[in-house]
Amino acid sequence: MTLKSQVPARRSAPGLALFTAAVQVLGTALLAQGRPGPAGYTLLVLGGFALADRHRFPRRNFVVVVAFAVAYHVLWPPVGVTLLAPVFAASAALAAGHRILVWAAAPGAYAVWAVLGPGAADRLLAGAAAVAGLGLAAEAATLAARPVVRALRERRRLAEERERRQASEARLRIAAELHDVLGHHLSLINVRAGVGLHLMDREPEQARSALDTIRQASAEALGEVQSVLDSLYPDGQAAPRAPAPGLDRLDGLTADAGLPVRTVVDGEVRALPARTDRAAYRIVQEALTNVRRHAGPGAAATVTLGYEPAALVIRVDDDGGGAAPAHTPARPGNGITGMRERAATLGGTLSAGPAPEGGWRVQASLPLEAA
Repeated sequence: MTLKSQVPARRSAPGLALFTAAVQVLGTALLAQGRPGPAGYTLLVLGGFALADRHRFPRRNFVVVVAFAVAYHVLWPPVGVTLLAPVFAASAALAAGHRILVWAAAPGAYAVWAVLGPGAADRLLAGAAAVAGLGLAAEAATLAARPVVRALRERRRLAEERERRQASEARLRIAAELHDVLGHHLSLINVRAGVGLHLMDREPEQARSALDTIRQASAEALGEVQSVLDSLYPDGQAAPRAPAPGLDRLDGLTADAGLPVRTVVDGEVRALPARTDRAAYRIVQEALTNVRRHAGPGAAATVTLGYEPAALVIRVDDDGGGAAPAHTPARPGNGITGMRERAATLGGTLSAGPAPEGGWRVQASLPLEAA
C-alpha cells in the first residue's frame, strides 16, 4: 500500500478554499459596508485561497493563512467575516498533530495585532475572546472529526487489502491448476515422445501406440487448460479460442460500441509488442463499456492514441451525455481494477476520474521498452 492510500487526507481541497474566500469577502462587504477597500478584500481572498493545500502542508498553510489574517486586521478594524480561514487552517494543523504551533501562533498573532493595529481597549478584549473561542472551537471540531477520519481510513485500507488478497488468491489458484495440468501431461508427452523415437525403426507399432498416447495426453491437457481459463470468465462464458485482438481491430470496436466514438491518433503509428497491443485493445474496450453503462444518455466518447518514443498513451474521454455522469472514483469497479491490472503487468499506469472539461476520463500509459 502506498503512502497516498494510507493517508487519504494528503490532498488538495480547492472547494473549501473557494467557499471560504467567497464567504469572507461577501460577509465583510455586508457587515463593514465596503470599508476595507480593494486591498483588504484581496487579503481576504488570498487567505481563503491559501486553504487549498491545508492537508498537504498543514503547518506551512496555517502560518500563511494567519499571516494574511493579521495583515488584514492590522490595516483595518476587525469588522466582518475575517477569521473563517484561520479556523479551517487551525483545524487542519491540529488534525495533523501541530497543536503546539497552533496554540503558540494564536497569542503571537493577537499580540502583533494589538501592537500594530488601530484597536481600542474594548476591541482588544473582544479580539482576545474571539481568538480563544475560535481556538477552542477548532480543537473541539478536530477531536470530534478524528474518529470519523480514522474509521474512513481503516475502511479504505481494508477494502484495498481485500481486493489485493482476492486477486492474489485467484492468481495462486490458477497458477497451481495450470502447474498441475501442464506438469503432468507435458512430462507424459516427453516420455512417450522419447519412446516413440527409440522404437520408430525397430517396432513401428509400439511407436504408433506412443504417438497415440501423446495425442490423447495433449488433447486432455488442452481441455483442462481451457477449463481453467474458462473459470476466469463470468456467467459461464467460454474463453475465446480466436487470437486475441489488437489495435488493428479498433475501427470495428468503435463502430460496434453502441455510441458515437471519435478516434484521434497522435504521433507516428508503429508496430507494438503483442502484449502491449492486446492490453491497449482491452483497455479501450472496457473504457467504452463503462461509458455505455455509466454515462448519461446520448453520451459520446473520444479515443486518443498517443505514440510516444517510449510509451503508448491511451485516453478515453466521454462528455457525460450532457448530464452529471454516474461514475464515482471512491469505489472503483471490476472494470477499472481490471484495466489497472493490465497496465500494471506491463509496467504501466492507469488513472480514471472526472475529466477537467466534464464527463469521465480513463488514461493509461504503457511503456514500450518494458513490454
